Amino acid sequence: MRLLLFMLGICVGLVGVGKSAEAQNYPWCAHLGTGFESTNCGFTTFQQCMDTVSGIGGFCQPNTDYQLPSGPRSLKKLRYPY
Repeated sequence: MRLLLFMLGICVGLVGVGKSAEAQNYPWCAHLGTGFESTNCGFTTFQQCMDTVSGIGGFCQPNTDYQLPSGPRSLKKLRYPY
């Protein structure tokens, strides 16, 4: 019984140590003009966003809630096309 409780304690401890889930944060949003006016902010590049809206209508704009990740980074991907 003690061994079972010990193993259960280890399992609970390992689950608690795991990385917590975080929402994805990307720099480009597609505002889809499909009649429902939905927004998808899941694009890393302007071209990826434009490829999505090209067939269904809509437009792309920078995500105003986007925060750069901490650490070293390259600004090459974040340049605006206009």
